[in-house]
Amino acid sequence: MAAVGAALALALGAAVLAAALAAVLWRRRAAAGGAGRVCVVVLGDLGRSPRMQYHALSLARHGRDVALLGYLQSRPHGDVLRNGRIRLVPLSDLQALRVGPKLLQYVLKVVVQAVQLLCTLLRMEQPACVLLQNPPGLPGIAVAWAACLFWRSKLIIDWHNYGFTLMGLTHGRNHPLVQAAKWYEKLCGRLSDHNLCVTQAMREDLWLNCSIRAVTLYDKPAAYFKETPLDLQHQLFLKLAKEHEPFRAEAVSWSGQSSAFTEVDGQSGEVRKAGGRPALLVSSTSWTEDEDFSVLLKALEGYEDSISEGAKLPSLVCVITGKGPLKDYYNGLIHQLHFKHIQICTPWLEAEDYPLLLGSADLGVCLHTSSSGLDLPMKVVDMFGCCLPVCAIHFECLPELVKHEENGLIFKDSNELAEQLKMLFLGFPSLEGKLHSFRENLRASKQPGWEESWDQTVLPLLGHRE
Repeated sequence: MAAVGAALALALGAAVLAAALAAVLWRRRAAAGGAGRVCVVVLGDLGRSPRMQYHALSLARHGRDVALLGYLQSRPHGDVLRNGRIRLVPLSDLQALRVGPKLLQYVLKVVVQAVQLLCTLLRMEQPACVLLQNPPGLPGIAVAWAACLFWRSKLIIDWHNYGFTLMGLTHGRNHPLVQAAKWYEKLCGRLSDHNLCVTQAMREDLWLNCSIRAVTLYDKPAAYFKETPLDLQHQLFLKLAKEHEPFRAEAVSWSGQSSAFTEVDGQSGEVRKAGGRPALLVSSTSWTEDEDFSVLLKALEGYEDSISEGAKLPSLVCVITGKGPLKDYYNGLIHQLHFKHIQICTPWLEAEDYPLLLGSADLGVCLHTSSSGLDLPMKVVDMFGCCLPVCAIHFECLPELVKHEENGLIFKDSNELAEQLKMLFLGFPSLEGKLHSFRENLRASKQPGWEESWDQTVLPLLGHRE
């Protein structure tokens, strides 16, 4: 009965949207064009959608006026905020709808989002193109297509993953709602004029299973993802010391390749002593079901036990950044741990500080498993931009990005990760060993950056400016 009710509610919402659109179309006809304007649509938090921010910056670099539409829950990068060609178009948060049964919440959210998005789009100046992030595709694809039909504009979908596989993490793959979302996504995805995707595996799957042709635009790090100079490391740690326990008593300024470091009072700036430094381990997450951070916590327990048994390993500062629904749950698990040689903190960093942290770290850890097995973790792309080696959990297409024993290591469980951590940090911070060779390989690798890849892949899809 619940599934039937959901289907009826969705049908009612679709009928309401169709009637509203028909009324608008009856009263007004739009000419094709849009004078080079582009609307970039994210039915999510703009501040946590770096790829779509990069799209907006690339469009602006080519003289396009960009409306960047989405939720303003986190601050976008300063480059976006300062760009005179990019205008933020905020959507209202739908927190008030989070009452009642979850299925009813979801149906109401879809209907209200559809109406909200359609009204917001049709109030905007006509764009030549709408660039839509997927997921979430429900209701975004259908609404964006309707708006493009009204405007006679192009619709480009950027496939980051499949929405129905993400829903399957919560409801199960065979849930009627998940199956309906799968049908919708595959059907409506064919309405686009062009499609982008993030891996070759996803490009092949879109064609074989959805009859959708796409071109692959790999995620690339922005120019500000690079190794952090020592003076900027020091400033960052002084800033972190004001709020986060591992940095609170003292800010640690360490000298990259050397084992020496200075401990500096977080308030007075007075140098207190010098000695061997801890290793800085960094991970980032959206704290969702597709990342099991208990894997990392269990691996850290194994690392701690090895130090207690006399292994010559450095102490660790482990920083896990991000926001998301499971953060409180994992913070609860972290507070139950009683490490002597490992400190863990889970801050949210501003967009400008996150690259500095990655560029200061010694090793990154990625626990992204991909609901579809077809997307790649952008956090690893950013880490590689900072020449930061990575330990990443295995899934199907990960080798498109992480080359085992070349720029990092791939693991399958917490025991394997613990052994990798101990192997990489043995003798730290010596310039010998795999950790150093991985970093050198990353420094030596030369691949096209985001701007070059974007110009080759996306710009031809936009056509000439009118």
